[in-house]
Amino acid sequence: MTSEPSLFDRSLQRRRLIRALRSETGYSDFLLSRVVEDLVDRLAAVKRNFNVMLDLGTPVPAVAAALSRLNPAGSVVRASPVSGPEGRGTVAADEELLPFARESFDLVASILAMQNVNDLPGAFVQVRRILKPDGLFLAAFFGGETLKELRAAFAQAESEIDGGISPRISPFVDLRDLGGLLQRAGFALPVADVDRVTVRYGSPLSLMRDLRGMGLTNTLTERSRRPLRRATLLRACEVYFERFADKDGRLPATFDILWLSGWAPHESQQKPLRPGSARTRLADVLQDRSLPPLPDHKA
Repeated sequence: MTSEPSLFDRSLQRRRLIRALRSETGYSDFLLSRVVEDLVDRLAAVKRNFNVMLDLGTPVPAVAAALSRLNPAGSVVRASPVSGPEGRGTVAADEELLPFARESFDLVASILAMQNVNDLPGAFVQVRRILKPDGLFLAAFFGGETLKELRAAFAQAESEIDGGISPRISPFVDLRDLGGLLQRAGFALPVADVDRVTVRYGSPLSLMRDLRGMGLTNTLTERSRRPLRRATLLRACEVYFERFADKDGRLPATFDILWLSGWAPHESQQKPLRPGSARTRLADVLQDRSLPPLPDHKA
């Protein structure tokens, strides 16, 4: 029996992340810090205590620290594919193979860690398995149209200079797919939304430097092994300016942060109505003249 080929080289991903964490400038955490603040706001709106919590795969311990502040009496486990100088007490774990017992956690939170998982539905199933009944899964990762400008610039440059296109930017999951994936994994009350962040740069090279600082350079299994030609890189930078520069000459870079949440099923949760149990007919509602008219559609 042969397994399906992996989209991402997970070993290379770990090496790139280790390089970012151990570089002189350290991990580039400006986006992660923003997302962690959003995580805290979202959890603050949930009126319950989570006593046993898991920080799954987040590159630095910022999420574990935030969870500890939210519930000082609770316990937090940090699971990471890499260990660093702050790694004491961290469980070595991969998002694709979780080493935890069934129904171990009240909350699993994962920030900017799951965008390069090969088997995302399988990872969701594993998270569902380790959640206690009525436990919450809350995650944020890059998706949608993230880095669309850089992708387009490289595609045009390679087409012009090299006569063909090789994958330079990883494909990202679409927001519309996430709710269905959570349902298939057995989650109740699935919700998915997107936070679009636009970061402006002075040059594409500054953007690429930040991507290296986040460990987000190309780790596709089918990536080109040939070194990037200087002429191709320079043309990609020119295309970026030509097609996307703002009026002040700054360059926008799009990051779509996909948020998803789902609950491990529990009898206390809301249930959908049984077919045929509604007490009001749709026809009666449509005939109610007190309802406001639909607005005109203008092209």
